[in-house]
Order: sequence, then structure tokens, then C-alpha cells
Amino acid sequence: MENISYTNISGLFARTRCVPVVVLKTLEDTLPTLKALCDYGIPTAEITFRTACAADAIRLGREQLPDMLIGAGTVINAAQARAAIEAGAQFIVSPGIGADIAEVCREADIPYIPGCVTPAEIMQALSLGITTVKFFPANVYGGMDAIKALSAPFPQVRFVPTGGVDSGNLDEFLACDKIAAVGGSFFVKLALQKSGK
Repeated sequence: MENISYTNISGLFARTRCVPVVVLKTLEDTLPTLKALCDYGIPTAEITFRTACAADAIRLGREQLPDMLIGAGTVINAAQARAAIEAGAQFIVSPGIGADIAEVCREADIPYIPGCVTPAEIMQALSLGITTVKFFPANVYGGMDAIKALSAPFPQVRFVPTGGVDSGNLDEFLACDKIAAVGGSFFVKLALQKSGK
């Protein structure tokens, strides 16, 4: 991943094209959860900033599992983005798009994947130099049909659908060349079930 940057994320999710959305309520849950994902064959995690231990969990994961790709999700402002990057986050994901978050990520030269579901939001992302966006919640905003429709006027854009993606429709999303990766918390549930936790 040596060439990954704010403007070049083409290889970011190349290993699995799956981005488990990880909600950690306690720091002690960090390593068992991340190790379960690695054992399951998905060495990637988007640790959400919905909980107080998020930054510490990212730091711990980066220290203990250096070969794992660990980013921060549900980042909704510049302060959270800075805290995540200082903790070692390798990418930042937002439910919507924020120019302030984009600026922090540009300064740090790490990927920012904002939530975009309308043409106006996609155009804003493009104006910020972003060509890979989160499509969230995918099931509410039209799923694969909407992504195909949006791909016509925006052929340079790739999507990371999240929300309503599950084992039943995963293959359909991954079969589309406009999908950079697929996100979801269901990956975590499957990994933990397999590990017996």
C-alpha cells in the first residue's frame, strides 16, 4: 500500500474489497474482534467513532496488528478526523461529506471516503479531489440500481455501499466494477461466530 494517498486509493481495499464496520464498546474488545476478522480472512477494519474508546482502539490495533488495515468510521467533524489520524487511522470514512474533514485528510495525505448519495454530493466530492465515496445507507437510497444510474454521469467514481448490504446481496455488489469495496457490520458478526466468541 505504499502509494496510497488522499488522491490515490485505488489499492486501499484491494486485499478483500470488504470493510467490516466495527463498533467497540470497550477497549478490551479490540484485539479479540480484530483478530477474529483476520482469522476470518478480512484483515481490514473501520472502527467507528461512536464510542469513547475509538481512538485508543485504533492505536492499539495498529500497534498489535501492524499488517491489518485499520481506519476510522462515523467521523463527522475535523476534530474527530485529527484524533483518528493521530491514533494511526489509515483511512477516514464519514456518513456524509465534510470539506473540513477532507482538508484534514488532505494535509495528512490519507484517504477520505465521504458519504455521498446524490449528484450534488458526488460533485462536491469531485471538487475536493475525491473519486471513491461511501454510498450510505445503500438500501434506503436505491442500492445497486441507484449506483448504476449514478455511474452514467460520473464514470470516474467508485462506491463503497454500506447499510443494507449482507450475505444475501454481497456477491451482486462485488460483481459491479463501480464498487471499490463493500462495508458492513455483518462481517464482524460472521467472524465472531466462526471464532466462537
